[in-house]
Amino acid sequence: MSNLGDLVVRKSYGGDVTFRIENIVREQAIIKGTEFRLLADAPLTDLVKVSPNAPGEKTQRARIKATESLQRLEKDRLELAERNQSALGREFHNPGETSFFEVPGKVLHLDGDERYLQKSLSLYEKLRVPAHGYYVNESAMANALYRLLPSIQPDIVVLTGHDGVLKNRPSGDLYNLSSYKNSKHFVEAVQAARKYERNFDALTIVAGACQSHFEALLQAGANFASSPARVLIHALDPVYIAAKASLTSIRETIHITDVLGHTISGTQGVGGIETRGSYRIGLPKLMDLSALKVVPSM
Repeated sequence: MSNLGDLVVRKSYGGDVTFRIENIVREQAIIKGTEFRLLADAPLTDLVKVSPNAPGEKTQRARIKATESLQRLEKDRLELAERNQSALGREFHNPGETSFFEVPGKVLHLDGDERYLQKSLSLYEKLRVPAHGYYVNESAMANALYRLLPSIQPDIVVLTGHDGVLKNRPSGDLYNLSSYKNSKHFVEAVQAARKYERNFDALTIVAGACQSHFEALLQAGANFASSPARVLIHALDPVYIAAKASLTSIRETIHITDVLGHTISGTQGVGGIETRGSYRIGLPKLMDLSALKVVPSM
């Protein structure tokens, strides 16, 4: 018998994706993907409990890919620091340390899922990307942005949560926003952000979740969006793209084939347009003020 909090897979789907049971109503369970941004319901009789060390095949592959993507981001950051130091030349060269300070792009992340938001914020922190995160229902994101954008003034906005193509959709047409659970709300949020900043290089917008209306999000003004092939996306794909934008130099455009190729979901799950990075360096390196011996002048 399955209980709240158990890790399970669905027999009817071949046990490929691992879920956590969020709620049980009669004989139906509300389940949420541990790696993929998927919220679903399933009969308790369709669920099989699994060990955290033995996830579904698709979940296991996603974890491996997520680890590789994180390692790639960390490697890219080290290489960026080396290139910056080399570009500054001998005058500012201090053996064994950098002679500049870094100003990565600032992220504002709105997420319709509190658990995924916490995972995202942990990754931003690990990568030393400045980020403000808020748990906001998808339908409330546009209104939240009117308040948050002027106060936080981010370089990058991430709008994500849950979405999906509806089984009993009023229109069988995948071009119609009414065929999707939350794409309409993501589009409204992107439009609100673009009213605040029209320049695509001054504000990078990453929007969407599983099976979102990719074309509508780009048309609304997103730089990157999901999901071109209407597939499930990994919980951390929007974070990977935002971090890449934050850690790409203001002098360069984000290598679009590189960033999309190293997301967990790939170009089936995410796509976008050429966009300038938002990372800057400054001189001189910031000093430890507690160690300074300053003679007061006043």
